[in-house]
Amino acid sequence: MGRLRNRIFYSLAGVNAAIAECLADLNDRRVLRQSGKTRRHLFNEVDVPNLKPLPAEPWVHAEWRRCRVGLDYHIAIDRHHYSVPHRFARREVEARFTASTVEIFLGGERIAVHMRGSGNGRHTTVPERMPSSHRRYGEWTPPKIREEASRIGPMLSLLVEKVIEAKPHPEQGYRSCLGIIGTVRNSVCGQA
Repeated sequence: MGRLRNRIFYSLAGVNAAIAECLADLNDRRVLRQSGKTRRHLFNEVDVPNLKPLPAEPWVHAEWRRCRVGLDYHIAIDRHHYSVPHRFARREVEARFTASTVEIFLGGERIAVHMRGSGNGRHTTVPERMPSSHRRYGEWTPPKIREEASRIGPMLSLLVEKVIEAKPHPEQGYRSCLGIIGTVRNSVCGQA
């Protein structure tokens, strides 16, 4: 760049052309004292035979983070929770995450993969990774629980509503609501 310090350029194209001239002189015409060859000649002789083709897919930036799997068999990455098979609860795992995916590894083996989700405390859960005792709750939604309770009676409907409202996330009240509905069903069936 020292060669160009006294020149004035009026466009980026002009600067690039001047740099290209300097590079051609540096790489193709100047002979190095130690080897008696130009940089271009050394590159073709030493580097080119060892170059490998570029990968078929573009490089993707990824980050790694150590996480502990919670009792609910989820890990948290940027305020979003991703499931792993429930048998790995409380284990320390490594998570590799990109802009579009989250991969979870234990001992170098991938145990789960998810599409990347946005934060806001949401959960991405694969039902097959849940213990069988939890799967039956996965089909329930607040409207479905409310509908089932209203079929039984208005007081049960009110109780279920209070249980769901008391929890920060409605899903946390499912087990209680379903237990109450089941108990009422069993007692009604026992009276008949």
